[in-house]
Amino acid sequence: MPTWVKRSVDDWTNAAGIATGFIFRAVSRTGAIWGEHITPKAVWLVVKGAARSADIANLAPHDLRRSCARLCHLAGGELEQIQFLLGHVSVQTTERYLGCKQRLRNAVNDGIDLADT
Repeated sequence: MPTWVKRSVDDWTNAAGIATGFIFRAVSRTGAIWGEHITPKAVWLVVKGAARSADIANLAPHDLRRSCARLCHLAGGELEQIQFLLGHVSVQTTERYLGCKQRLRNAVNDGIDLADT
């Protein structure tokens, strides 16, 4: 997690008095924090509203999850790291997210030359 993200999350949790549990909570019109967490529907509504403001059609929260996975992969993230980040049990699910397959014909260990060690 980038330092600026950690700092922002820490600032939010400190200001909100959140020590345990979910980070994101409902906020009333008066600014009071209430409830244990926001609902999946609330997340969906926030993403849809932001997409509408940015004039992006057909954007859903799951699209952001998939985009995060692909950006991590493009930045050099290992398949297993991305699998862990997304909470996938199967690496095949992560491969579907990324639109890639492991290249078993060119396995990474084929490049190891034990004769030189």
